Amino acid sequence: MRADAPPETVLTGDFVGRALARLRPEPPNLHASLANPNGDHAFQDEPFEPPRDPKPAAVLVPVVAHAGEPSLLLTERATSLRQHSGQIAFPGGRVDADDESVLAAACREAEEEIGLDRAMVRPLGYLAPYLSTTGYLIIPVVGLVAATYSLSLNPDEVADAFEVPLSFLMNPLRHELQSREWKGKSRRYYAMPYGERYIWGVTAGIIRNLYETLYEP
Repeated sequence: MRADAPPETVLTGDFVGRALARLRPEPPNLHASLANPNGDHAFQDEPFEPPRDPKPAAVLVPVVAHAGEPSLLLTERATSLRQHSGQIAFPGGRVDADDESVLAAACREAEEEIGLDRAMVRPLGYLAPYLSTTGYLIIPVVGLVAATYSLSLNPDEVADAFEVPLSFLMNPLRHELQSREWKGKSRRYYAMPYGERYIWGVTAGIIRNLYETLYEP
């Protein structure tokens, strides 16, 4: 795909307009998405077989509607967690049987992890599902968050929460394709280092998908 950098400053109104025009208005069908899913496997030089029974998950992609330039709200996972400790992530997790919808699951996880009131979130649409190496089929819900939001972090799950300007993350020149060894194999992934923050893996892959969906022709 051709990588055209968006304007140096991403305006909230322009972002919302693009999101409403280009995002899916309804959550995608998970089983149909397995035919040709986005995900970690897309960057590897090896045959791919989708899992027969992926674990459904949802994340909130929270875009903060500042008066000038919007930003993306991200979390740093607690170091005490067994999986992906200390990594940069979106608020989210597995879709439970009693969740009314994917949107409800994403908002519930955001409330549980960082205390973000769902009343502060305006849903804009859905990105294509993202299949993780660990077998989760993740549906990203893009939501516009009021700039007056407040947080109450759950220390058992989240060590920190921070914002990154959207113009930084939507610039393809910031999208680095890196590699490291995992389980004896070289694995490639996107990374978007931001100061002392190292945004990579599934989180960076979803951000890359957001860029391709909204800003590529």
